[in-house]
Amino acid sequence: MGKPKQQVLSRFFSRKPASSSSAGPDPPPPPKPKPSASAVASFSPAKRARALSLSPKSPAAKRPNAIPPSRDAIRRTLLEPLHPAPPPPAAAASGKGYTPLEQQVVDLKARHPDVLLMVEVGYRFRFFGEDAAVAAAVLGIVAHPDHSFLTASIPTFRLGFHVRRLVAAGHKVGVVRQTETAAIKAAAAAANKGGGAAAAPFARGLSAVYTRATIEAAGELEGGAAAPEEGSRYLVCVVDKEVEATGREGFQVKVGVVAIEVSTGEVVHGEFMDTASRSGLEAVLLGLAPVEVILGTPLTFATEKVMTAYAGSTSDVRVERASCVCFGEGGALAELISLFEKSVDNDSRVEDDRQLMETNGNNANLHGIEAVMAMPELVVQALALSVGYLKVFGMERIICFGSSFRPFSADTEMSLSANTLQQLEVLKNNSDGTTEGSLFQTMNNTCTAFGSRLFRNWLTHPLCDRHLIGARHDAVSEISESMGSRHSINNLQDGEDGSSVALARSDLSTILSSVLEMLGKSLDIQRGITRIFHCKATAKEFVGVIQSILTAGKQLQKLVLEDIDIVSSQHKPVHSSLLRRLISTASSSTVLNNAVKLLSCLNKDAADRGDMLKLFIASVDHFPEVAEGHVNVEMANHKLNLLIVDYRKQLGMHSLEFKTVSGTTHLIELPVDRRVPSNWIKINSTKKTTRYHTPEILKNLDSLMLATEELAVICRSTWHKFLTDFGKYYAQFQAVVESLAALDCLYSFAVLAKQNNYVRPTFVHESEPSQIHIKDGRHPVLESSLGDNFVPNDTELHADGEYCQIVTGPNMGGKSCYIRQVALIILMAQVGSFVPASSAKLHVVDRIYTRMGASDSIQQGTSTFHEEMNEASNILHNCSSRSLVIIDELGRGTSTHDGVAIAYATLHYLLKEKKCITIFVTHYPKILDIQREFEGNVGAYHVSYLATRKLLEVTDKPLETSPESNDLGEITFLYKLVAGASDKSFGLNVAMLAQLPSRCIKRASVMAAKLQEELSVREEKKLWRTTDVATVDVQSECSTKVGLHCAQPYQGLAEACGRVLLNMTLAESNNDVMDTLSSLKNAREIAQKTIEGFLK
Repeated sequence: MGKPKQQVLSRFFSRKPASSSSAGPDPPPPPKPKPSASAVASFSPAKRARALSLSPKSPAAKRPNAIPPSRDAIRRTLLEPLHPAPPPPAAAASGKGYTPLEQQVVDLKARHPDVLLMVEVGYRFRFFGEDAAVAAAVLGIVAHPDHSFLTASIPTFRLGFHVRRLVAAGHKVGVVRQTETAAIKAAAAAANKGGGAAAAPFARGLSAVYTRATIEAAGELEGGAAAPEEGSRYLVCVVDKEVEATGREGFQVKVGVVAIEVSTGEVVHGEFMDTASRSGLEAVLLGLAPVEVILGTPLTFATEKVMTAYAGSTSDVRVERASCVCFGEGGALAELISLFEKSVDNDSRVEDDRQLMETNGNNANLHGIEAVMAMPELVVQALALSVGYLKVFGMERIICFGSSFRPFSADTEMSLSANTLQQLEVLKNNSDGTTEGSLFQTMNNTCTAFGSRLFRNWLTHPLCDRHLIGARHDAVSEISESMGSRHSINNLQDGEDGSSVALARSDLSTILSSVLEMLGKSLDIQRGITRIFHCKATAKEFVGVIQSILTAGKQLQKLVLEDIDIVSSQHKPVHSSLLRRLISTASSSTVLNNAVKLLSCLNKDAADRGDMLKLFIASVDHFPEVAEGHVNVEMANHKLNLLIVDYRKQLGMHSLEFKTVSGTTHLIELPVDRRVPSNWIKINSTKKTTRYHTPEILKNLDSLMLATEELAVICRSTWHKFLTDFGKYYAQFQAVVESLAALDCLYSFAVLAKQNNYVRPTFVHESEPSQIHIKDGRHPVLESSLGDNFVPNDTELHADGEYCQIVTGPNMGGKSCYIRQVALIILMAQVGSFVPASSAKLHVVDRIYTRMGASDSIQQGTSTFHEEMNEASNILHNCSSRSLVIIDELGRGTSTHDGVAIAYATLHYLLKEKKCITIFVTHYPKILDIQREFEGNVGAYHVSYLATRKLLEVTDKPLETSPESNDLGEITFLYKLVAGASDKSFGLNVAMLAQLPSRCIKRASVMAAKLQEELSVREEKKLWRTTDVATVDVQSECSTKVGLHCAQPYQGLAEACGRVLLNMTLAESNNDVMDTLSSLKNAREIAQKTIEGFLK
């Protein structure tokens, strides 16, 4: 196919110029009519390739999150219209100049102005006007003028592929399909005796709308659709409100958030007081990673800035705005209650909620209207806005039926701040923002997509209840132990009762592995049952989802062994109470019986073929409308077949039969020389034969086609009702899927522990003091890449003893790795996983706080140091004695004195006021002075190393740049945490690794030597001033005695000996390790210089 010679760019719905004459006969058309474009760009063949790369895009009505065009200046010039186009509403009102199809498009666009429409026309989907320009830009297809509008098209069999591309670009895409067939339209025209119905276009309507948050719930897209994303796709609605601050002047901000995962039915909500920097809202956004955001306007300025930073033009997050002004006193709650009243009758809803609560056991989450009534005011407003948005997609029912409402943070869960998630790299790495190298990627061994989504939720919401943590550890331990000896699943039914129990325990991992692998290869059943609930599922998907649940349940029933009468608890085939509950829920007999009942209504072969006409196993009692439709089709077909008897008699051919050629049925095939009645219609022929249709055959064929299409309409209606009736089973199947997801997560923990030799941590009772005892702890992410080369470290912290570690050491020595390692081990343990250590004895922490790294936020107008102070403030205000606080190099973003002072004061506040477990990394030696005030509670540590340090002497000679002059010594990192402080950071060595210019490093080395000398002089003067009077008197007597016995040339030696003696005395009397080392070093340097001076 050749490339076009020109490309036409147009504004939306630009029309051809109207005729100047308003009366009389229409003048003849001009010889060269103008195209319906506002601007035309023609290019030579040499420039054609470059021109095609500039996809057309209209500047009018800019769509959110559209792909920014390249070469904006050129595009603006090309797209600027020569004359303003008439507004669409006026054009729609007049309707002059539009074809019937175009008038349909104008009407649809007026009803759905914010939707990019794909209109089904024959075997293609067409775009019109501005939609065509947008589609051409995103899809790389050609837009061209046709009648009144710019238009572009795609083939129907590529619908799914192109819809996903448009949705990924941030557009709301609507698919407009024909709602009547040719046969039904012809029948309607015949019933109206013409009446213009035959000339009218096919009736069309908006059949589906897709966005990033709803595309996975909107059903299977036919035609080349890409693989669906496995991760969660939350729709988040944010509202806020200023309230009077308690205990101080001014206002605080209360934020309400609702997050809906439309494809799984999950509804997460929360209302909380947030800080000025909106750190709580930021943590919610990072944890959920929504793909669509609804902003309930008006929003406060700080909230608006945070949302703009997250869902700005550079992100792929789609933004909608909705006003909260319409919700007066109780207006939002009234709208939600009205939705519940219209959805289903109260009795069925109460029954669904009762079944869901029975299936979930002791789950305290509320469901349905009870949950909505218990929600705070802002959450109700956000939920009402979300429901209004979902009504466009026909998915608002998910709020009413079986939705699992849960708060963002529960009493039994730990809330991780945005800083903690980012700085510990829990979900994404800090280098390129992908999951590679994150804790999630390292730990995730789940087999299913729905298991992976639950695993992510577990990882961002560690448990704070010791009993719940222990229940997960028990389950992981039992699965891990069962991996040691596996037997065939078939052996489960052999042997005596005792051997059956033993085999059940040994086959626990085998059965779980088999079930999870099967589910991993099948459809995403969690999204599948939700699509069924939304009435969006295909028959093939329905059968696949229900069959997978049925197969998994039957396999897991082998672990229940209900037929064996065992009373003693120690002989249960599965010891873990959590495992038994999850397996019992996933293999519930009630659910499996319902699955069998649902599948018995359908023809599986027809479902696989997508044959809706033969899908239902219909009878008088089941699907009577379908059965009646089949009877009508059979009768019409029978009438056609009876006609052959009359034609045999008429033609005298007893062996005459109807023929089917190239899809054309009921043909009468006769020799070419055979004469036939004049009203017979010749269809096709060969050299020897001619094929005819008679008027009677055509009439009966029309009747058969009409009956068939009426049956198709009945089957589609019956299928929709069948899916709607599935709502009464939705809660049960949802509970089964949640149990299977939890089993997948526990099995993932067991695989992780088995592969990496992790150990089970033990947690002390709540009444015991806070403590962390880790033996040979390892960083889980780095160990996965370094293997046995990783150097483990111990951690010993106790609230009644040393509960703070101050870690010093050289740059790149492993300080940050160590503190992250401790935090990640605590997090993993409270998630329910085993940990990378040889032993771990811990207490349950209520929060993990981190302050590390350097970053700014230009969009929010905050500097690097301001960000540090915000994070430190959040820690100091919210941490408790049961928290773990990790701080890395606080105070680097300001002057040395201010930085040291702030770091010292922050650590002092944590130790005295909060008394929480703290690990503090610093390069400031002054911070170590805090040990004197908190003796026994603070320990000094450093990461060990071997080094040969060489600083250049201070000299006025020109700098040398030879390789020998650049030798600053070598440093070997041992990565082992040892007691004591380090007085060196080896920053020049890091500068050499970064390949700074040699003269720059040389100058830095000279400057470092000069500063070191000045520091030594100041410290010496300070030591003289702070020395005891008795020590000074002793030194004076020594100097006097030396002076009496020495001649004048030896006066310098006497002074040097006095200085050496002074430093030795101070080193002996000083309790500070750093001061002792400094005094000894000064004494050595003085002695060395004195000896060298006498030897010359």
